[in-house]
Amino acid sequence: MAPEATAVSVPTADGAMPSLLWVPDVPDDSGGSALVVFQEIFGVSDYIRDRCADLADLGYVVLAPELYWRLPVQRVDEDAEDVLEQGMALISQLDWDTAVRDGASALQHTASLPHVDRVGALGFCLGGGLAYAATAAAPATPAALVSYYGSALPQLVDAGIEVDVPSLHHFGTADAYIPLETVEAIRAWATRGDNHVEFELYEGAGHAFDNPNPLFHHPEAAASAWESTVSFLTRQMPVE
Repeated sequence: MAPEATAVSVPTADGAMPSLLWVPDVPDDSGGSALVVFQEIFGVSDYIRDRCADLADLGYVVLAPELYWRLPVQRVDEDAEDVLEQGMALISQLDWDTAVRDGASALQHTASLPHVDRVGALGFCLGGGLAYAATAAAPATPAALVSYYGSALPQLVDAGIEVDVPSLHHFGTADAYIPLETVEAIRAWATRGDNHVEFELYEGAGHAFDNPNPLFHHPEAAASAWESTVSFLTRQMPVE
């Protein structure tokens, strides 16, 4: 059973960033793997927290930074009919470069936690792009990257930003925001080097297909992608 989340703070250049931390029970003399989970446009929502708990249940230390912490509102009302409009309003207020620095700080902080030997980045939508950019900007190179339909990846690729870690990318074939030709351009860029890179495509799945909200959810794609994610993390960042 996954541990309960604890409220913690991550040091940044502008002060303490609120975050949630899940720490599985581990022997005092063991090392292990940790993941920083980067939120969607909706904030560190119930869905994101559930995914963090899923990862902690696998044995990972998990940190979810509140990347909207400077904004007057940090999360949407997930039960509201205008949840997408709320999310778009929040993302319009986010300064990208600052969020990337915050993400790099979260990775650095997580690496300093007790019993953590390696840290990876995992993100959804907005967080998929931020996880990629923060991985590139982190002082110490993370062990692995998992990006679910990273919405900023086209711009990051156009800017020539690359990551030097094993990575897994998930995309739906019916994503209205990231068409297949763009996915193939991302694939061509990401697979240029010698790192292990995996791309998984899900037929008929749209953007945010892992989010359980009926507006987005594609159950088959979500289940398949999660299975691939767990397999990838088990190979690249085993829990000791």
